[in-house]
Amino acid sequence: MQKVITYIDGFNLYFGLKEKGWKRYYWLNLFRLATNLLKPCQSLHRVKYFTSRISLPPDKAQRQTTYIEALETIPELKVFYGKYQTNSLTCNKCGHVMMRPNEKMTDVNIAVEMLADAFLNSFDVAILISADSDLIGTIKHIRKLFPEKQIVIAFPPSRFSFELQNAANASFTIGRKKLKDSLFPDEIIKKDGHVLHRPSKWNHSDTK
Repeated sequence: MQKVITYIDGFNLYFGLKEKGWKRYYWLNLFRLATNLLKPCQSLHRVKYFTSRISLPPDKAQRQTTYIEALETIPELKVFYGKYQTNSLTCNKCGHVMMRPNEKMTDVNIAVEMLADAFLNSFDVAILISADSDLIGTIKHIRKLFPEKQIVIAFPPSRFSFELQNAANASFTIGRKKLKDSLFPDEIIKKDGHVLHRPSKWNHSDTK
């Protein structure tokens, strides 16, 4: 059996689902999703999820916290954090200053983990859920240093990169059925007895 580690670019996946209007799939069990992407000759060794904590607006931050707590109930999944910061953007025409959120470090964190795992021989196949072309260099280096290892890109809905597709051994887009089959139950009981509820805004309708 081929050992597989799945690396998930959290914001890339989230915004792909958001662009589709697929709120119902925000409540994803990412270990189950990664398992559903495997071939029969493969076994899932670990899932690594990369994201950044948001603080505003408060209701969205609370939904993210609930989701991360749900993910933390999965023993085989580890969460890696980058930074989420707000930068000022000035309009050249009117001088109006807008605040624009910007996520930092996710691509670097993914690159570090993929390279380290390759050197440690932790995987035979790496599945990367992202369409971030900043990871092309990482993929090329792993394939050059470890030609026996395979890098597969699983593009989130509404996300695609020709450059990533060309750099990897293989690629595909995650379909709706895989998402539907990979959801958490509406309620999750943690080890301490606390019950996590699917956020009400992540309902079963296909709206943004």
